[in-house]
This record gives sequence, structure tokens and C-alpha cells, in this order.
Amino acid sequence: MIGSLRFSIAQALSYVTGVLGATHVEIEHHLEMGRKLLAAGQLAEALSHYHSAVEGDSKNYLTYYKRAAVFLAMGKSKSALPDLTKAIQLKPDFLAARLQRGNILLKQGNTQEAMEDFEAVLQRSPDHEEAQDQLMRANELEELQEEAHAAYHQGDYSATISVLERVIEISPWDPESRELRAECYIRMGDPQKAIQDLTPTTRLRNDNRAAYLKLSMLHYSQGEHHESLNHIRECLKLDQDDKDCFSQYKQVKKLSKQLDTAEELIHMERYQEAIDKYESVMKTEPNVLYYTNLAKERICYCLVKVRLALDAIDVCSEAHQRDPRNANVLRDRAEAYILNQEYEKAVEDYQEAREFDDTHEIREGLERAQKMLKISRKRDYYKILGVSRSANKQEIIKAYRKLAQQWHPDNFQSETEKKEAEKKFIDIASAKEVLTDPEMRQKFDAGEDPLDPENQQGGGGGGGSAWPFHFDPFQSGGSFHFKFHQN
Repeated sequence: MIGSLRFSIAQALSYVTGVLGATHVEIEHHLEMGRKLLAAGQLAEALSHYHSAVEGDSKNYLTYYKRAAVFLAMGKSKSALPDLTKAIQLKPDFLAARLQRGNILLKQGNTQEAMEDFEAVLQRSPDHEEAQDQLMRANELEELQEEAHAAYHQGDYSATISVLERVIEISPWDPESRELRAECYIRMGDPQKAIQDLTPTTRLRNDNRAAYLKLSMLHYSQGEHHESLNHIRECLKLDQDDKDCFSQYKQVKKLSKQLDTAEELIHMERYQEAIDKYESVMKTEPNVLYYTNLAKERICYCLVKVRLALDAIDVCSEAHQRDPRNANVLRDRAEAYILNQEYEKAVEDYQEAREFDDTHEIREGLERAQKMLKISRKRDYYKILGVSRSANKQEIIKAYRKLAQQWHPDNFQSETEKKEAEKKFIDIASAKEVLTDPEMRQKFDAGEDPLDPENQQGGGGGGGSAWPFHFDPFQSGGSFHFKFHQN
């Protein structure tokens, strides 16, 4: 009877415990598993067990303290603070929790609250070395914070930054100090360092829309429009009705889309459309120097691709004035000079570009320009026919016919004139032969004269006097009757 009664009481207690919370054994199991998983570095799993332990026994100060330890190991100091505070409330003389909370508050820059925790530890344990050291650091931090703000209000941004280096060393989780240093960098014209300081403040403050907006604007001013768009979207995630963030979002999104579309058009070799799109970019954002410079650079590139030499030279020269160290602009202007048969200028631009960007492409371009300069001093087929480097086959044949009629030897009487005409006529025919043959024209455009005996094995035409068709009709006796053939 008594045994049966005891069993019934045990069952009842078990039922009540199951309804009201976990058993002591279950809580100990969660704590033990949490400890093992924490030691193994499995933080998420450890946190899950500590959550269960806290839910099972909300009056156990150790469960809160140990869960705080997991939060700290996960880098979530803000989540650890409420658990440490709860542990202290449940056990006011729990010095380890006091010290840990003081350390977090100090790293967050909350000097007064940190001092209170360190002083509370020292009241119960006057010889506690860590509490003594941390109290001294808290006092130092308070003085440094005052010094930094005083220097900033005096406009001494360099001194402010110098003091804040030590402030942030003591309190790396303090968003205010990083924001102040970022403002100093902005005023000193160093936006990249400002970005480095502002980026972590988006995590250190809850709902830090101001930081996201400022980061977006800084990235935008540096031409990093994708990064700018990412940050302003984060701001709108926090509050989609934020007027400042929405205004910035509209501007960045419009410009970013134009830039991406322009580059896609270039990739598809639709260069004229890309030029139009980059002109729209300059209208969308006329106030940020980076985007105007970029647009000029890319329009310069597109004009070279559509072989508008003079227009390209003008735009490339303007782009070069805006950004003298831009190797891409120098490369493209060199190519425009080549199109315009100004080889010396092309060589000069490639040489200057190489000073800023010694890539294989630049070296190869320089070598080609030098070859073309050398050839042009001997014989330039484009100049012989009086056509541009972008002339098509029909234009070349038309120029050839006109000059061949003009310089046909039969048009001249004296031997001296006839010999001069023969030489001219051979050059004209050579030019036509090279420029209407795609393979030979490609070689010539690459800086090699396909009719130069130096470039041929076993001799051949060229040299300004040899006939390119493997025989010279002027060496056969009698009169020569010239006929045109449609090629």
C-alpha cells in the first residue's frame, strides 16, 4: 500500500514537471551537451541546448551565463548582454558575470556602465587584477573620448583620427567612434577609409539606416554603383518608406542600369548604341566626376571600334585631359592615331600608356605601332591610294582606278616622265593588290608589309619598284594597253 502510494506521488511529480518545465536530469543533460559542443566549436548546436536549458529552468543563473558564453563565441555580444544581466539579477554576487558584462560594455564604449561593473567586482574582491586593469582602461577611454571630440570640434581632423585609433583599440564595438573617424576621413578626402570604418557600424547599431545611406553615397561617389545599390537596398529593408534612402535608391538604380546596359551593348559590338547610352549617363549624373570620365573613356573606345578616327581622337584627347594616367584612354587614342595614319603619335601614346600599365596588350600595341611607323617611312598603301584605313573594298578600287588612269605610262611622252609614271603605277597596283586581299591587308594593318622582300622567302615583289603580279609588263617591248578588271 505504501509502495503503491509512493509510486503514485512520483508519477504525479513527473507529470507536474513535464507540464511546468524540464526535469533536473534533462536540464543537466542540456548543459552537459552544450558544454561539449561549445568545446568542439559547434556553436549553433551548443546554443540550441542552452536555449532548452534556459526554457527548462528560468531561475538558474548558470544557464544564462553559459548561453552568454556561446553568444560571445559567435561574435554576438549584443545578444550576450541580456543573459549576463539576468544572471547578475538572479545572483548579484556573481563576479564572473559582472566582469564579463563590464568587458563587453567597455568594448562597446559605454564607459560609465563598465566602470560600475568593475567597481562592483572590486568591492567584493579588492585585489581582483583583471577588474583593476579594466577599470584603468575605462578611465583612459573616457579621457580619450573627450579629447577626440574636443579635437573634432576644433576642426583638427588629423589629431581626432590619431586619438580615435587608441579609442577604437579599447572599444572596437563602439559605433560612435568609428562614425566619428569616418567623418574625419570624409572631410580629409579619403572616402575609402571612411567606408572601412562605416561598414562595421551597420552591424554594431540596430536599424543603422544613416550608415547604409552614407555608405551608398560614398560608394556612388567612387564609381562603385553596384556596391552603392546594395547598401541602399539594405536601408530600405529596414524601412521602405525612408525618404532619403528611397531618393538615393532611384538615382543609383537608374544610373547603374544605364552603365550595365552600355557595357552589354559594347559586349555585343553595338558600339553606336553604347555611345548613346554613355551620353545618357552623363546627363543622369553630371556632378560626379567619375561617371563623366568613365563615359568619355568608353565613348573614346567605341569611336575607335567604329573607325571614326577624327572623332575618336577628339574624345580620347578630352578623356586624357580629365584622367592623364589612364592607360586605356592612351591605348585607344593610339589606335585612333593609327586609323588616321599618325604613327609617330600612336607610338608616343603607347609608350606613355606603358608607363602606367605595362601589360601584354600595351606592349603588343606599341610593337605594332612601331612596325607601322617603320613601314610608313618606306611605303604606306593607304597613303598611296589616298584612302583612310577604314576604307572598304569598293572605295579602294575606285581610288585605284582614278590613280591608275592618271599615272598610266602611256599618258607621258618623255622617258624621264614615263619612268616616274611606271614607278607610281607599280606602287598604285601594289597598294590595290594588298588592300583588296583580306589576308594581305590584315598583315599590313598588323605592321607587316606582305610585299616587302624582307618579309618573304625567295624574294618577291615590293620595294617600291617590283611588280606584285610576278612580272613587269613594262619590261616587254612595244606599247602597253591598260585595262581595268572588276575585282
